Amino acid sequence: MEAHRNRWLIALSAIAIHLSIGSVYAYSVYQNPINDSLGWAITSVTLAFTVAIFFLGMSAAFMGKFVERNGPKKSALISTALFVSGTFGAGLAIQLESIAMFVFFYGVVGGIGLGIGYISPVSTLVKWFPDRRGLATGMAVLGFGAGALITSPFAEFLMNQTSIHMTFNILGTLYLVLMVSGASYLSPPPEGWKPENMKTDSERKQPRTVAVDLAQLTANEALRTARFYFLWVMMFINISAGIMLLAVAANMTETITGATSAFAATVVGVMGFFNGIGRIGWASFSDYIGRANMYIIFFIIQLGAFIALPFTTNEIAFSILLYLIMTCYGGGFACLPAFIGDLFGTKQLGAIHGYTLTAWAMAGIVGPMAVSLTFERTGEFTSAFILFTILLAVALVTAILMKINIKRVKSQKVDADSSVSA
Repeated sequence: MEAHRNRWLIALSAIAIHLSIGSVYAYSVYQNPINDSLGWAITSVTLAFTVAIFFLGMSAAFMGKFVERNGPKKSALISTALFVSGTFGAGLAIQLESIAMFVFFYGVVGGIGLGIGYISPVSTLVKWFPDRRGLATGMAVLGFGAGALITSPFAEFLMNQTSIHMTFNILGTLYLVLMVSGASYLSPPPEGWKPENMKTDSERKQPRTVAVDLAQLTANEALRTARFYFLWVMMFINISAGIMLLAVAANMTETITGATSAFAATVVGVMGFFNGIGRIGWASFSDYIGRANMYIIFFIIQLGAFIALPFTTNEIAFSILLYLIMTCYGGGFACLPAFIGDLFGTKQLGAIHGYTLTAWAMAGIVGPMAVSLTFERTGEFTSAFILFTILLAVALVTAILMKINIKRVKSQKVDADSSVSA
């Protein structure tokens, strides 16, 4: 643990890792070329992505304690080995024309690398930025979102210039360089380290105002609190609502507003931008208003937007509502690690973060399936909007209950401190 390390370079190291693994969201760029060149069915090709996201959530959940025990550097290097092996293996599978091998390497091996890589830098970032947790985690998670924006056009360019399997090999090499560089610099701060702006002012003999964590709990202790389950429900609904829109945004835009397919495709592309803006913007804002208040705002915005969307036939107004929801979707991810630190401390933040991300794995299945099934049975999206409006109302109530619970725990701590002093 080296005190002289620059915490902004620590953040840059985390971004390098998340930029690489975030390329998974560019997966759709491979689907048609693989289908055209190898004749694999789109459903079979899509299976690899589904498996990757599932193993991302599951490995994040069950490898959290491993990350805490072994530290961010070793964990990130293991993530690198798995994710890069998965990328190279996917390229080899395409060369050998083996769909089973492709799903195994891209989905299983790469997916486990994704999960470990996603959580590896997070607890370290929170410890280096106790004064600006939201900003720090927002930068890293923004990197995950930006990975797709960079990889998608670059992968398409490579496939046009070389071949699909060579594209995976070239990208795997670039990921190796980026992730090893990032992992090599990752290191937690020394015990008790604080940035200059949080140290006691030697002239006024007064400490700067510092937010105090609600508790310092292990992962198992966190699982025994109501706050953990409030947070899980909030994340599950926030992610389900966002993924539901991402899954059908183009079709929904055309159906409700009568927009052209070209306009709908543009709307979908720009949604990714607002997803990223929400990650850094809302997360930074949460440093000033508090994470509990931030999630209440998320659900108020989304509840209003989901109520209005089925009645909004104007293309521009419809797009704006989608973009607002996307900022909340991205912001929810970005604020999560900082909120976990606020609620449970940094003792085992990575492990708790991993447990919470099981909500992502479940939402990735429930969100798209719910909207697809309701649309298939009814031929319109009204039923899906009613369902998610109810869910978002539940999430808003849960966020309010979370705030009440936090106030109660704080009050109990004050009473306990007063008793000790007396």
